[in-house]
Amino acid sequence: MRWLIAAVVLVAVLAGLLRWRRPAWYWLSFGVTFATCRVLSRYRAVMDACGLTVPPPRWRLAIARMANRPVPEPRAPRILRLRPTRTGLVLRLGLRPGQDAFDVAASCDRLRHSFGMFGVTSREIRSGVVELRMTGYDVLRRVQMPARAERSTMRVPVALREDGDVHYRDYRTTPHALTIGATKSGKSVYQRNLVAELAAQEVALVGIDCKQGVELFPLARRFSALADNPDTAADLLDALISHMEDVYQLIRAEQRITADTPDADIAADIWDLPDHLRPVPIVLLVDEVAELALFATKDEEKRRDRIITLARLAQLGRAAGIYLEICGQRFGSELGKGITMLRAQLSVRTAHRVNDETSANMAFGDIAPDAALATVQIPVSAPGLAITGDASGGWSRIRTPHTSLRAAVDACNKHAHLTPELPALDAFRPVLASPAVPVAIPAAAAPATP
Repeated sequence: MRWLIAAVVLVAVLAGLLRWRRPAWYWLSFGVTFATCRVLSRYRAVMDACGLTVPPPRWRLAIARMANRPVPEPRAPRILRLRPTRTGLVLRLGLRPGQDAFDVAASCDRLRHSFGMFGVTSREIRSGVVELRMTGYDVLRRVQMPARAERSTMRVPVALREDGDVHYRDYRTTPHALTIGATKSGKSVYQRNLVAELAAQEVALVGIDCKQGVELFPLARRFSALADNPDTAADLLDALISHMEDVYQLIRAEQRITADTPDADIAADIWDLPDHLRPVPIVLLVDEVAELALFATKDEEKRRDRIITLARLAQLGRAAGIYLEICGQRFGSELGKGITMLRAQLSVRTAHRVNDETSANMAFGDIAPDAALATVQIPVSAPGLAITGDASGGWSRIRTPHTSLRAAVDACNKHAHLTPELPALDAFRPVLASPAVPVAIPAAAAPATP
């Protein structure tokens, strides 16, 4: 008997230690069993308490009345499937007649408390079927990306969502994106992780980093073109416009619109072209858009008017295979004319911690006002935590795994052989083998001698 008590105590201590230090291991070993038992045993009572039941049909009431039997209980949604995952449970429900998926979504917070889960999110699979994704622990506290995340052409994993799923950046579905965030909010790590994932793709990376290249130039071996000041950036954008026009001429030459041409063979963008004719897609990363838009003199204002060609690339670049990743601390009308027109073309919005509500509204005010409120609640102690949404109005919390600059540099160097050479951008190709030039660093002020 003593050995049994000792074994139980040892297992309890082990479970508590795992829950404290390794929540993912605790979930896979103990938590998934306990959570399944809680959900199945409390299901009917919880649904009734949350108002997610419907009265029995009239024919059942009539039969009970004629047979002198008790009145049937209200009916909860049917459990179609209960599936454990590495981060929680997936519960698929079949709604009863008269129930609405919105009612289930509105009850997610109450379901989270009732089932003892860390988080519950809801989404409608199809008419009459709702899926609840329940997480057993805080998956965003210590981000661990799945070892086998799916990757495909122009679709890469960049972060982990709060429901345990992987957040992907799919350029063919949503071509252009905006990323904002205050200093030390994790914006640079998000961009670094994106570059490391894109480095293994058949894609040309083009960068504009007006902070003298401190963010993007360490990754230069994988970039086809880089600009480190506004003047060079203006010329680079003009070259991209010229490249885009050449690609459109190629697409027109290959459309072959005749009466006997199948619809699938008519080319409307680069992905409809044959493999041997398809130009390499381009991802343009702008590290700090404010450095391009702000001006102080008349000459800088003229240069800024050239730089606003970013809006043309956003409007016309998708079919030519040019995709934009715009980053900045703020992105509003105070940056000048054309900025709001550019923002309207950026479908994907990602906001890290911001310093004021106005900055959050710049990202989500026109697509998802609720996301703006969630953005201002991101704590300073959680760098990398962000809110992401798109033009559909949906949004969720994500967190990027920490990718050091050394890891990103190693990824770019490993795949440097994939860097394509674009004749239109040869003048902006980064010079890699340059002699080291000593830089004079101002010395610290010496303390005054008495």
